[in-house]
Amino acid sequence: MIGKRAAILARHGQQSGMSTTADIAQYADEYLRVREIEDWPNALNGLQLENSETVTKIAAAVDVSTRVLEAAAQDGANLLVVHHGMFWPGLRPVTKGLHRQLKIALDHNVAIYSAHLPLDLHPKVGNNILLMRALGIENSDSFFQEKGSLLGQRALVDIPVKEVAARLEKAVGGTVREITTGPKIARHVGVITGAGGSEIERVAGEGIETFITGEAPHWAAIAAEELGVNLLLGGHYATETFGVKALSQHLAERFGVDWEFIDFPTGL
Repeated sequence: MIGKRAAILARHGQQSGMSTTADIAQYADEYLRVREIEDWPNALNGLQLENSETVTKIAAAVDVSTRVLEAAAQDGANLLVVHHGMFWPGLRPVTKGLHRQLKIALDHNVAIYSAHLPLDLHPKVGNNILLMRALGIENSDSFFQEKGSLLGQRALVDIPVKEVAARLEKAVGGTVREITTGPKIARHVGVITGAGGSEIERVAGEGIETFITGEAPHWAAIAAEELGVNLLLGGHYATETFGVKALSQHLAERFGVDWEFIDFPTGL
């Protein structure tokens, strides 16, 4: 029995045909440059679980979970596109939660495609560029090298920090944690979605005085004060909804299928 799901955002697009999982995955791999971009091994970017090869509807979510898979199956989606895939905890036996997830996916013919850093840094559907644009900042450049790629986005602006925080709150649809120990006017803004707070010293070293990310460890608040940096935390989950939505919409339009976003915030 498929359990009751949380809020599902409105459907988008019109279903107008059938495509294969292999075709969509191959296109996504090339579009995101999955094979070129180094990532952490547990990300396992690309098609993580195949299905019977037919895709008529795409579901997008930030994370794979039992609840997400139940919602996707209940709504008839047979391809789930996520940012955090099935293997983040590392090598583990197929028991308990992993067994449950696989059973739901296999029973309901749901394929799973995951994209982590390739989606964070993509110039069109990436989390970082889209969050920067959601802040009303259109002109930005890539910065912050990680695993051989420039991961984040930076921009020159002239905006009060309180205004930047207000825009971030609107963009993520939730509370923003503000550690405003830097200049009152933001001049050099940097965005790295997700868990970028632990990199505050490296980010400040690149001239960023207003750093926007999802979450940070406790010590980063002290570091922000010592460095004279503004640290704005919009939530790991909330700052990484942008990419999976944009990628799924792009794939749905290209392959003529419907899509939806499955919203299960973690609160972090």
